[in-house]
Amino acid sequence: MTIKERIQGDIKAAMLSGDKQTTQALQGLKSAILYAEVESGQREEGLSEDAVQAVLTKELKKRQESIDLYRQGGNDNQAAAEQREKEIIESYLPKQLDTEELTALVDATIAKIDAPISIKDMGKIITQVKQQTGATADGAVIAQLVKERIS
Repeated sequence: MTIKERIQGDIKAAMLSGDKQTTQALQGLKSAILYAEVESGQREEGLSEDAVQAVLTKELKKRQESIDLYRQGGNDNQAAAEQREKEIIESYLPKQLDTEELTALVDATIAKIDAPISIKDMGKIITQVKQQTGATADGAVIAQLVKERIS
């Protein structure tokens, strides 16, 4: 079952159970996927699973930014609602690697480079780590770890 099919099934289940918040969050995800399909000209055939994961990851980042802004503004109720949506989105994505696993991958990638490492190598290292992790790690976290290791 594809992610898109799971979301559609979960929308129906949430509607039947009367869970308005979950229904609304899932309908928003479905809409974001549809928008991406139309934008890329793939409405008929649909997006690949990787492309759907990319859309969900983008939506996840939006929710995190909203959470941060609401907390800064002192609006804890809205931050909690965004946190709930974030958790719903995370349930459709692969489990994220923890910091220790990611640090080990970064260290292994850096160890493979023979020449002395400088800040100029940062992009190359990040790209290699991203290729290994796929959707299981956030690019910003990878970049931060690489920068810490290089500095």
